[in-house]
Amino acid sequence: MVKVVDLDEVRRLLDQEQAQLVEVLPRAEYEEEHLPGATSLPLKEIGPRQPDVLDPARPVIVYCYDWLCDMSPRAAARLERLGLARVYDYAAGKVDWLAHGLPRQGMSAARPYAGDLARRKVVTCRLDDTIGGASERIGVADRDGCPVLDADGVLHGWLRPVALPGGPSATVESLMEPGPVTHRANDPVERMLEARPRARRFIVTTPRGRLLGVLSRAEAEGALTATESRARGGD
Repeated sequence: MVKVVDLDEVRRLLDQEQAQLVEVLPRAEYEEEHLPGATSLPLKEIGPRQPDVLDPARPVIVYCYDWLCDMSPRAAARLERLGLARVYDYAAGKVDWLAHGLPRQGMSAARPYAGDLARRKVVTCRLDDTIGGASERIGVADRDGCPVLDADGVLHGWLRPVALPGGPSATVESLMEPGPVTHRANDPVERMLEARPRARRFIVTTPRGRLLGVLSRAEAEGALTATESRARGGD
């Protein structure tokens, strides 16, 4: 039976066992964007001769779009039927990989995603921090405030500077703004700017709600302008 693997196991198989990545979506979607080093082997093309392009001595990880796409489980079952012994299904697929801010290849790599630009090193606050302690960090690092995380790095809120006069002994949790809007790492910057025309900043998180980074509007607009300028230069 084909084993379904998550992102952590995919990365372990790639790093430690030299696994082969196989995208089974149509070739046009592969050319648009794919995981680094992946081979294109569309589901419709998997026949008795196709496994010859793969090394039977190494694990094979197949993926398609996301959990709702049935191409990767069908392709994995087909490859196993054709004699490959170690076949894994990365069922969460390409969307999961990109939403964690991991590298991509293909034509889309020329267009900025939120995860490409988000600053990973940002000042953060913990739920149980005092306002007094948070004030010192925010005052030095970011006048816009800071994301509020729990011990697992999950985003709970945003602490604005206007909350800082609330009292030095008050907790960050008691004065934070809960449930700030977030974006996935694979959100195209152009679409993100259009959707939230008044936003000053964009918070980027993983599908599990863990903070990846923060991106200012100025940074997003500057990157988009640079991309458009390069595109015009190539015409």
